[in-house]
Amino acid sequence: MNKIIFNAVLIGMAALSVPGLSAAPKVLKAVSPSGNIALTLSAGDSICYSVDRNGVPVVKSATIAMNLSDRTFGVNSKVKSVKRSKVSERLTPAVPLKHSEIDNSYNSMTVSFNGGYEVEFRVFDNGVAHRFITTGKQPRIEVDGERFSVAFPSDMKIHLQQPGGFKTAYEEVYSHKNMSEWGYDDRMSTLPVLVEASDSLCVLVSESDLSDYPCMFLRGNGANGFTSVFPKVPLEFGEDGDRSLKILKEADYIAETAGSRTFPWRYMAIGTPKEILEQTLTCQLASPSVIGEAGWVRPGFVCWEWWNGAIPYGDDVDFEAGCNLETYKYYIDFAARYGIPYILMDEGWAKSTRDPYTPNPNVDLHELVKYGKQKGVDIFLWLTWLTVERNFDLFKTFKDWGIAGVKIDFMDRSDQWMVNYYERVCAEAAKNGLMVDMHGSFKPAGLEHKYPNLLSYEGVRGMEQMGGCYPDNSLYLPFMRNAVGPMDYTPGAMISMQPDCYRADRPNSASIGTRAYQMALFVVFESGVQMLADNPTLYYRNADCTDFITSIPVTWDETRALEARPGEYVAVAKRKGDKWYIGAIANSQVCDRRMTLPLDFLADGVDYEMVSIEDGINANRQAMDYRRKTSTVSADTSLDVKLARSGGFAAILSPVEMTASAD
Repeated sequence: MNKIIFNAVLIGMAALSVPGLSAAPKVLKAVSPSGNIALTLSAGDSICYSVDRNGVPVVKSATIAMNLSDRTFGVNSKVKSVKRSKVSERLTPAVPLKHSEIDNSYNSMTVSFNGGYEVEFRVFDNGVAHRFITTGKQPRIEVDGERFSVAFPSDMKIHLQQPGGFKTAYEEVYSHKNMSEWGYDDRMSTLPVLVEASDSLCVLVSESDLSDYPCMFLRGNGANGFTSVFPKVPLEFGEDGDRSLKILKEADYIAETAGSRTFPWRYMAIGTPKEILEQTLTCQLASPSVIGEAGWVRPGFVCWEWWNGAIPYGDDVDFEAGCNLETYKYYIDFAARYGIPYILMDEGWAKSTRDPYTPNPNVDLHELVKYGKQKGVDIFLWLTWLTVERNFDLFKTFKDWGIAGVKIDFMDRSDQWMVNYYERVCAEAAKNGLMVDMHGSFKPAGLEHKYPNLLSYEGVRGMEQMGGCYPDNSLYLPFMRNAVGPMDYTPGAMISMQPDCYRADRPNSASIGTRAYQMALFVVFESGVQMLADNPTLYYRNADCTDFITSIPVTWDETRALEARPGEYVAVAKRKGDKWYIGAIANSQVCDRRMTLPLDFLADGVDYEMVSIEDGINANRQAMDYRRKTSTVSADTSLDVKLARSGGFAAILSPVEMTASAD
């Protein structure tokens, strides 16, 4: 991520020094650039802040502290000095999933306390963030715990992902409850969590710039709030198969780390559902890229064989399909025909999951790499995290083989050791020009900006869950999981069913939701490696849909939320160059949901050819029913859209002069 600084006015950088501790201010205030968000800090027996939006309390209190092995930051705190700054800059993400340029404007307040630490606060027009900074002379410290206890003004609705423990793939179905129902003895939640303060105001809680530290989880307090909890540092491991290790012994602390450092940001994005969908605070708070020139990082579509069982069939398949050379050549041919830059070879490409250096002889990987390059198609390889850890020089080997990237799976942990593993992987992969897709993973927390070769994370209840992946759950993803970073959901099913009649399994894989819903996912959901999960045979037989999908970008110049309500419906418009793309999806609770979408974001005075895929008249019962239409629209058009239950709408809008010149 490059930073183009337009204006950075430092106010009081000499510090507002306080002559004596007894004269230190106990109440400090910071406001956002427009003044709509105000943070009020109280420092004394504890460090606590509140947040107002347009004068209305949003966060009643957020109490913060950090417990070290020999002292506690945030108790009996004495303010030594305050530094304030105002920053206005443009960020240019190497892999732009919402915007190719991001306005990063905020007011900062860094408060220095006695005891060798600081707390930095940043106040944006759409949220607040804080982080601890240690400034002591100790080379290493042990962090026993960190407190982030938040109380809200009233009993609000909260949306959570609640695993059974710290070992989780972040794929649990979301749960929804009033905050008063979430007690300390209830299951904790992963990040992010979404709080609905009202029908028109939400608070998204997550973290960024996570490095050498565990992921934060949250536990309810039964009193309109929650507090942070963290996994401990693992000390001893035992064998647990080919893709995991058992933790046999844990430390009493959550991190052993540098004595002088910045810690992860804890942030709360605040805004309407539309604003939550559009916000980019994970990116804005992340460390900048450390990999130098990143032109070799190439986001794109990936043809993937696991979900569909790797069994193409039909008149053009004159070989026994499966995990073999002929089948993968067929996938490469399909990818080449549709301009798809990658195929992913999942489990089975290697002779053993424990040995990444010996390909399955039935596959002939080296021949496939050569064949793919002749066709303009590169290869990603699947691996377990444990095999990577035990064979860390495989990145150089894969580079020598001509492999483009790796999909690493089954981490299922987010303690300090595993967080560091992610960073070691990305660094070594970048050194060897390889891209990375993390599966069985925690949510994005900034590493994807520090290492832009990390193109996506799973950490989502996606389509590999088959019937366990359904629109009523997925309609929270744009406001939660995908709102904090890239998400490998693996869309693209060509067999569509409504939830009450779902019956499917590999190799006849199917999805819940209409065909138009599946098409819309490629616009609504964001990932640097966007999978086409279904069988090439079905894509050939549904060429109109395949042409449509592969005409959609995976990175964007601009994102606008048109309609949005968590769990119910989403409509977005995204721009790439001169073209616009619209995607709308809805849950299963309403048949024939109607939206009116003004197209005033289009260029004035320009006509656009709109190619759309819409739910058919019978899609409420037969999810395969869809219509492909072509029409002309302009900025004066208001688009009337009707969505079936579990339905969708997708459109590509091209300037007419662009269409004419292409013809």
